[in-house]
Amino acid sequence: MSFFKDFKDDLSTAADELLTGNDTDFGAKKTDSSQDIMVDTFSADNKDEKDLKKIDNLLEKVTPAESAKNDKDKDKAKKQDTATPAASKPAATSTTASAPISYTLNSPTPAAETLPVSDETTVITSGTVIRGDIESTGSLDISGEISGDVKCRGKLTVTGTINGNSSAEEVFADSAHISGEIVSNGTVKIGLGSVVIGNVSANSAVVAGAIKGDIDVHGPVVVDTSAVVMGNIKSRSVQINNGAVIEGFCSQAYAEIDVNSLFGGK
Repeated sequence: MSFFKDFKDDLSTAADELLTGNDTDFGAKKTDSSQDIMVDTFSADNKDEKDLKKIDNLLEKVTPAESAKNDKDKDKAKKQDTATPAASKPAATSTTASAPISYTLNSPTPAAETLPVSDETTVITSGTVIRGDIESTGSLDISGEISGDVKCRGKLTVTGTINGNSSAEEVFADSAHISGEIVSNGTVKIGLGSVVIGNVSANSAVVAGAIKGDIDVHGPVVVDTSAVVMGNIKSRSVQINNGAVIEGFCSQAYAEIDVNSLFGGK
């Protein structure tokens, strides 16, 4: 608008100067009103303003449309940028499905005999009742009640109750009640106040409690003063202290002496 306005002002000034110059050059000569040069600046100005208004209207129509189009393009680009990383990422199900899956059925449990001996001790506290077999590669300390077989590769200490067979490297019963067979590769000690109803097999034995069953020991057997044995004793040697009660036969079948040779082989 300012450009056309300045152009109009310049054009009006030039026309005035031209008219003024004509009067000066011709002096007294007068020109007819019909011969005066007239410049229609008003109509030109109106035409220019109309053209400018048309241009402004076109710009007003075009600018919002282009801006709206640009906004749509920007939104579309943002959506594409946001969606591209998610699309490029592999789905979790595809990786999971492609991973191999293996199953092991009926895997055998290694027997306790094949496992190394442990230094740990499992404690069954007083008041605990277990109905079932117990097997350990270490030692067992039983103060509760076990209804089942007990097997360990360490030392078995019983101050509670076992209703079942017992097997261990070494067995020590103190004020215990055991109903079942006792088998040991080492020493079996039946302390004072203990009651064993079952056979005892070991390499050596010390009895101060009560046993109702046979004692089969490849080594020495010591029957203490407080001991009561209702069964046969078979060992290499037997020491019976004064006061012990034995109702059965004592045989030193594992002795190193050949008894038959002493009587001429008879």
